[in-house]
Amino acid sequence: MSAVHGLDLRLEGVTKVYPGVVALNDVSLQIKAGEVVGLLGENGAGKSTLMKILGGLIAPTSGKIILDGQQYDAFDVKQSQQAGIAFVHQELNVFDNMDVSANIFLGRELVRWPLRLTDRKAMNKMAEPLIERVGAPFTPETPVSTLSLAECQLLEIAKALSMNARLVIMDEPTSSLTLSETNMLLKVIADLKAQGIAVIYISHRLSEVEECVDRAVVLRDGHNVGVLERQAVTHDAMIRMMIGRELKALYTPPSVPATKPVLSVKNFAIKSKPDRTASFDVMAGEILGVAGLIGAGRTDLAEAIFGVGDKLGGEILIDGKKTEINSPSDAIAAGLYLVPEDRKRAGLILEFPTSENVTMANLPAYTSRGLVSQKRQIAVAESQRSALAIKTHDVRRAANEMSGGNQQKVVLAKWLSMDPKVIIFDEPTRGIDVGAKAEIYGLMRSLADRGVGVMMISSDMEEVIGVSDRIVVMKDGLITGELPRFRFSESNVLNLAVGKVLEEA
Repeated sequence: MSAVHGLDLRLEGVTKVYPGVVALNDVSLQIKAGEVVGLLGENGAGKSTLMKILGGLIAPTSGKIILDGQQYDAFDVKQSQQAGIAFVHQELNVFDNMDVSANIFLGRELVRWPLRLTDRKAMNKMAEPLIERVGAPFTPETPVSTLSLAECQLLEIAKALSMNARLVIMDEPTSSLTLSETNMLLKVIADLKAQGIAVIYISHRLSEVEECVDRAVVLRDGHNVGVLERQAVTHDAMIRMMIGRELKALYTPPSVPATKPVLSVKNFAIKSKPDRTASFDVMAGEILGVAGLIGAGRTDLAEAIFGVGDKLGGEILIDGKKTEINSPSDAIAAGLYLVPEDRKRAGLILEFPTSENVTMANLPAYTSRGLVSQKRQIAVAESQRSALAIKTHDVRRAANEMSGGNQQKVVLAKWLSMDPKVIIFDEPTRGIDVGAKAEIYGLMRSLADRGVGVMMISSDMEEVIGVSDRIVVMKDGLITGELPRFRFSESNVLNLAVGKVLEEA
């Protein structure tokens, strides 16, 4: 099974049933050597279940797995690895306190006999061609703590190759990467294909899928609803198959031009960029996009405005009045709210019920004589569930039982249950499927139409250009430029992001 060429993997009629839920229903799939197959579907479509079956983590209820002509009812983890199936997960499994070669051979260290000492020299020698195959810029001795996210992705792929991978499954591999890093990864995928290695590519970024796959398999509600061959893999076709309908008006224009600043940030300096200041306005009723490369200081700026990060100087005005914000409590009292980049760590308490997550920012409103009224919490959460179409059968269920899109709606519901003047969204649709994206965009636009100032930080160029009414671009803590809608283009945003001055329109 160590040979790269000759892979022939088929799933036939695979079904997986949990109590009360059919996660997969009669799904068939074929993968051959040197193919890049996109696996698409909204959250809950069955993609994760299918990958767990291939990885040997769960067994199908029925159906067949046929590998190189041999039939299996199920894989276990060891069989999956021996078959040459490897995973590169969205949450990377690397150890910062080790170097590259130690990560590649973790649990499979080479030893020198008779003392059984780790043979670092031999490991480094074996790691070199693996690193070369993925085109990585690091060496076997490079500390992993110094690698970028994109380089850690390459390390994971090198690790997969060290296990004689014939099929590499990539789950949202570019969700945290810059445009240049994404392009580097897509080149590596093309190189793997040329080496005869098959790739299953799972992503909500449909432009990448359109660029790199040979065909796309689409799941919906546990069913395989179709396969798009290379020439038919288009953005519109993928969306239509994923959600079962045409998705019109993914991006909606403003209904009324915005003219009055609701948030003004003047000469604002943050700890991570102490020698730079930023000034900008967010108008009532607009969506202001904030673009820039990773490291530009966008998230640090948003957190400092909200009172989380370290502010070194500058002023914040809300509705024209100077407002001191030194903590999130100050921001909340002023009607300025943040939907954070990492919703699972900073926006929710995943083990808590939805009702408590929705109301936690304003507990005094639900408290009488020192006791929190769960009845009132549930009533408000039910109201928000209905208003935002949050998919849960019971608001008393934990937030960790929801999809990413519904978790994001719960974070938003927390603020909508109060009286927002300004809401800052940091990477609002990261890891969210296309149907949920459309809903989030619609909610953002409805907020703007109500006169709320919406500030959206995003690394997704298509999203920034499609959603925003106006764009400001950051580099190293500075606002390098502002673009009205008629000047929106990818080249203009990227030029400002690297510090170039645009010609007058």
